[in-house]
Amino acid sequence: MIDIHSHILPGLDDGAANLEVALKIARLAVADGIQQMACTPHVTPGLYNNTTAGISQAVEALQESFLQEDIPLQLFVGADIHATPDITMRLSAGELPTLNGSRYFLFEPSHDVAPPGLLNLVKNLIGKGFFPIVTHPERLRWIEKQYKLVIDMRNAGALIQLTAASIVGKFGSRAQYWSERMLDDRLVDVVASDTHHPIRRPPLLSKARDSISLRMSEKEAVEMTVHTPQAILQNQDVSRRLG
Repeated sequence: MIDIHSHILPGLDDGAANLEVALKIARLAVADGIQQMACTPHVTPGLYNNTTAGISQAVEALQESFLQEDIPLQLFVGADIHATPDITMRLSAGELPTLNGSRYFLFEPSHDVAPPGLLNLVKNLIGKGFFPIVTHPERLRWIEKQYKLVIDMRNAGALIQLTAASIVGKFGSRAQYWSERMLDDRLVDVVASDTHHPIRRPPLLSKARDSISLRMSEKEAVEMTVHTPQAILQNQDVSRRLG
């Protein structure tokens, strides 16, 4: 499987605190069947001011550590980029990384309130050739009142990424309900771990994949955990299930 959302890079955000923790996350991921992982630390202005240069350097160093420790996990550069008005400009300038240099990037809306103009920002990004992957919408506090906004963003060309743990109830019944709702509505493109810690937020995809297989089909489960993330990292067109 391929995990396109992780906070495994040590010391860059609220994810892995050090190399030891990052190695534990990596070993768990490999044991679960994950062979490739995008390293996507937060980019949140004033809190986590990560840039392409710093993230790339950290990925290179961590990959070298994996080689020394004989951990067969291939890493890719990325970021979990908070939605801000200047995001298009910073992506265009190369200051912020897309996933493995592709047209796709992780796009994190504000957790508490849907920002005004969010749909227009998505359309503007796509107009400039950048395709947002909306991260963990099932956990956003505003989804009850503005579920249609999630649908509208996807119809505009954005992709939707669920958190694996949400699907199997690890984030509570609310996140599980919205995960299942979006799966049933055929809105979901990819499932990722959003791992932050080997125990509290582990890098596991297999249980969510199996749950999707039972709820939908094995083919769609594999699409969300293998083929679509692979296409994203290879900058290929992603087949859509809706619209």
